[in-house]
Amino acid sequence: MNRYEEARKKLRGSIAPIVTPFNEDFTIDYLTLEKLIHWHIESGTHGISVTGTTGEPSSLTVDERVKVMETAAKAINNRVPFVPGTGSTNHQETLYLTKKAQELGADAALVIVPYYNKPSQHALYKHFKAVADSVEIPIIVYNIPGRTATNLQVDTLARLTEDCPNIIGVKESNKDFEHVNRVLLKCGRDFLLYSGIELLCYPMLAIGGAGHISATANITPDKVAEVYNAWAEGDVKRAQDLHFELMELNDVLFKDTNPAPLKAALGMMGKIKPVLRMPMDLPSEDLQKEIRSVLSHYVELHDEIASK
Repeated sequence: MNRYEEARKKLRGSIAPIVTPFNEDFTIDYLTLEKLIHWHIESGTHGISVTGTTGEPSSLTVDERVKVMETAAKAINNRVPFVPGTGSTNHQETLYLTKKAQELGADAALVIVPYYNKPSQHALYKHFKAVADSVEIPIIVYNIPGRTATNLQVDTLARLTEDCPNIIGVKESNKDFEHVNRVLLKCGRDFLLYSGIELLCYPMLAIGGAGHISATANITPDKVAEVYNAWAEGDVKRAQDLHFELMELNDVLFKDTNPAPLKAALGMMGKIKPVLRMPMDLPSEDLQKEIRSVLSHYVELHDEIASK
């Protein structure tokens, strides 16, 4: 079994996209990051990702992104798969960070469609092929058109999977469920399809998905992991029940731009200091009160809402 076949078997379930915790002076709180990773693994999370969208990568310097990856790799210590986000709007930065992920022993790299630039499909093909060709670790493409303003079309992804054996999966934060179905049709049923849309985590499993990379796992890592576990064990009713049980929480966590509600919620849980770097900021006090009200049905709360 080669490395990519092994990864197809290993990289399944709930891969939690962990927030980047900051101190009140906006420096990175590496100690809290380590504590979050330990908590996730103890809670049953199947894999860890950092510096993806939820980790505010565009607010970090390249050196900070590398240090976050280093901290995460050491904290994980090979207990679960490590899938750092290495994509950027800058091609050379993406190459550099993906090579760093390989050096750190990452099990795969999560590479986002470049945001803001709005490259053509041909340009996207060249970008991802160059990234894949630069390393020997598996690549999971990250398609999130709501944040990048560009949708990686199925035919482009299929061409990449045909030409790049280490492109083994895609995180689809795409509300177009027809698109998502066609990914498996065109890329093969063994292609790893992950949901990045919280309300599609369960439905994607039903069509053959490999799991989910869900921001909500930051709040209830055990329940988000259990959605996958129940499905994998054939307990469809349990998976469905959890899907609907989590829906109210999923909804409130996306009433402002991720990860603002998420960090407010984690602050209320006493897990982090509720700090984002500008231009991001905490949600309004009214929304924070709503988040707190919903959260009280899922987790134990500690701190009050944070002032903006």
